[in-house]
Amino acid sequence: MPPRIVTLTLNPTVDVACDASGVQTVHKVRTFSETYDPGGGGVNVARVLHELGADVTAVVSCGGVSGQLLEELLAEADIPCRVVHIADRTRICMTVHDLAVEQEYRFVPEGPLLSDAEWHAALAAAEESDPDWLIASGSLPRGVPEDFYARLARAAAAKGQQVVLDTSGPALRAALGSGLALIKPSLGEFEMLIGRTLREPAAQEAAALDLVRTGAAEQVAVTLGRDGALLATAEGVWRQPPIEVPVRGAVGAGDSFLAAMVQALARGDRPAEALAWGSAAGAAAVTSTGTAHPSRGQIEALFRRLVPA
Repeated sequence: MPPRIVTLTLNPTVDVACDASGVQTVHKVRTFSETYDPGGGGVNVARVLHELGADVTAVVSCGGVSGQLLEELLAEADIPCRVVHIADRTRICMTVHDLAVEQEYRFVPEGPLLSDAEWHAALAAAEESDPDWLIASGSLPRGVPEDFYARLARAAAAKGQQVVLDTSGPALRAALGSGLALIKPSLGEFEMLIGRTLREPAAQEAAALDLVRTGAAEQVAVTLGRDGALLATAEGVWRQPPIEVPVRGAVGAGDSFLAAMVQALARGDRPAEALAWGSAAGAAAVTSTGTAHPSRGQIEALFRRLVPA
């Protein structure tokens, strides 16, 4: 049986993406080619895992009419999910692709306010799902304590589950040392975490390895944008150069990277191979605008470029 993977998204979104001939201040900007997708860290991860054939369930909090739309979009995408209903409205995010300058503008609201009962219900839903791997991804909405992910990780690790965390700021810092199998910050988030700029590859690798050796997490993956990605484990550090692909958008690229990497780790792949799978999925994600939904065929083709059969 394949490992059972559950993702948790406390602050999901309805992602609206569109094109515009040009973005100008003051003037009304007409948009076209609108798309609507279920979004938010763990939702994006679950979508890619589902595409790759994993046994995955997404636990999400949803509220208001926008939450109803999110549930509808999840059903259309055929993503198995468990919904925790909240009183406040689910946020709506917008990405505008300016065709005149080939730039992407992303508008991301802070999201709903959760009551104590609501975030406790989300915590219980994740615990009751009883996965082999639990991926908590995304920002914490208002009302949720900074140590939420730490509580989640300690409870899951006590049951022998592998806990993966992809968040940033105080929520990430509070969770370090709580039994995490993997964290996946971007370079900017990583620099914020350790409190200094890491311009040189050697400094990036040393800092990631230091987190592993001090027990912050068993593995640390850092996405480096145009410079690729790295993965630090107790065995050492692996670095994956970027794959040359046409870049059209960035929404969900890191989530795609995480999804493919975790699936590879969950089935027992070696770190270097798991990093290659993650890099292939991240590269596939950036080839289109809007929220990433790379195909399995795209990911597998790019992986073969890195690891020929």
